[in-house]
Amino acid sequence: MATRDRSDSKKQNPQAAGIRKGRFKEGMAPEFAAFNASIGFDKRLFEQDVKGSIAHVLMLAAQKIIPAKDARKIEKGLQEILEDYKKGCFVFREDLEDVHINVEETLRAKIGDVAGKLHTARSRNDQVILDLRLFVLETCQVVKNDIVALMSALVAKAEETVDYILPGYTHLQRAQPVRLGHHLMAYYQMMLRDFVRFESSWVWNHEMPLGSAALAGTTFPIDRVLVATMLGFSKVSANSMDAVSDRDFVLEFLFNASVVMMHLSRLSEELILWSGPEFGFCELPDAYCSGSSIMPQKKNPDACELMRGKTGRVYGDLIALLTTMKALPLTYNKDLQEDKEPVFDAADTVQGCLRIMAGLIPGIKFNRNRMLEAASDPSLTATDLADRLAREGVPFREAHERIGALVRAGSEEGKKDSSELPTPEEMVDARDHVGGTSRRSVLEQIRTARLFLEQITETGDKPKSRRKRKG
Repeated sequence: MATRDRSDSKKQNPQAAGIRKGRFKEGMAPEFAAFNASIGFDKRLFEQDVKGSIAHVLMLAAQKIIPAKDARKIEKGLQEILEDYKKGCFVFREDLEDVHINVEETLRAKIGDVAGKLHTARSRNDQVILDLRLFVLETCQVVKNDIVALMSALVAKAEETVDYILPGYTHLQRAQPVRLGHHLMAYYQMMLRDFVRFESSWVWNHEMPLGSAALAGTTFPIDRVLVATMLGFSKVSANSMDAVSDRDFVLEFLFNASVVMMHLSRLSEELILWSGPEFGFCELPDAYCSGSSIMPQKKNPDACELMRGKTGRVYGDLIALLTTMKALPLTYNKDLQEDKEPVFDAADTVQGCLRIMAGLIPGIKFNRNRMLEAASDPSLTATDLADRLAREGVPFREAHERIGALVRAGSEEGKKDSSELPTPEEMVDARDHVGGTSRRSVLEQIRTARLFLEQITETGDKPKSRRKRKG
């Protein structure tokens, strides 16, 4: 990998021949060149940049904007560069400002000055937004697949533990008995909404911006629909000024990632609590825990704690870009260079966390007896006893008051009737309706979830806005 020679700003900035030559007499100050460069992170857009360039040059030839023989030469060179990259042979020059200049200068070295024709009828402004859109769309698909893997793990564990009963909580206090399968399927529902959000983003943001040029379009007779078709976009952007300055799709991705992380953090928090001795509801798999350097007995739920901690990191990615965007005038401003690191960071973080949780869930060992013992707390029957009085004709508010008084006083009447209290099993199965915690209801939730997951598998997870979903 090339290194910077800070003693010579012209050596540091050979791209000056293509971008700065003509308007500028001097090269960049070395410290500004380093500050201005984005190659350290936008190299991740390499494949998207080359694919976009191939589609662009084929369109230029089809429209007779450049000679067909030149386009063939450029396309062949780009294909060779892409192959080198895939083989791990491509060497990025960090003395070049960004991924676009790296591709163009490598192409120039390979095929000569004809490479300069590639940039006809486009700007780095519409080029970078194309690359970023392709990256976000591709990443949405990957994240959706990771969500599906976690959904599958939750459904399998819910089915495995459908007959385990534990207390459900409000205000972190025991409230009413629920089936563990019902509890786990609540997280399935969260993940289902996450899946739908990413799918909706994929459909809504399938817009091809190339052809917008710097901000006003181009004087060349381009065919934007042809480029969109070659790159798999469903539509082209309607306004060139909006196209080069729009980062809503990135913000939407970051928001969706933040919500996923929030759901993972909630699940992580419960697993941290449940695996501690105060609850004793479960044991996490050794493969996702760590020990203490001083206390031999410790088994720390570090995987869950890290996911809980990384949630704030992804929130920060969203807030950072929202703050960058809040006062930008149209159209492109260099502030927008700050859009990439947050999306790369959030993409890596959410994918890693989803995969960790999907690997952790199958290995959890739930303590059925300990959970049932906690769910057998007589105070958890209070609502059912109030319901019993209401069914006998007592207004519910009065029944609520009577039972509350019994709980407060711990009266002899309450003790005398303790043998008549409903069991945890009776209480959960009394809630036999859609969305309830009865065995039949939970199994129906699981059945519906499996149908949805099977449909996703059968369709190869190809998102279509018109596709009907179950689940």
